[in-house]
Amino acid sequence: MTSQRASAQRTVASKGGARPGFIGDTIAELKKVIWLSRREVVYLTGLVLIVVIVVGAFLGVIDFAFSKLIDAVFISR
Repeated sequence: MTSQRASAQRTVASKGGARPGFIGDTIAELKKVIWLSRREVVYLTGLVLIVVIVVGAFLGVIDFAFSKLIDAVFISR
């Protein structure tokens, strides 16, 4: 009976102490990360912006063309 109570207390204590372990593990993992250099971050950010602008313009042109097509088909009747 006593051993069951002791194991139950250890289980509760380990669950309650999970937060500091989680934070410590998170910090340890962040120290293992290979961070990008400033130059790489600037380059990749610019690349993403260029791709977003090109894809946005492409989709805008397609949307405009389909709008004109739908207007021509349904309004002309």
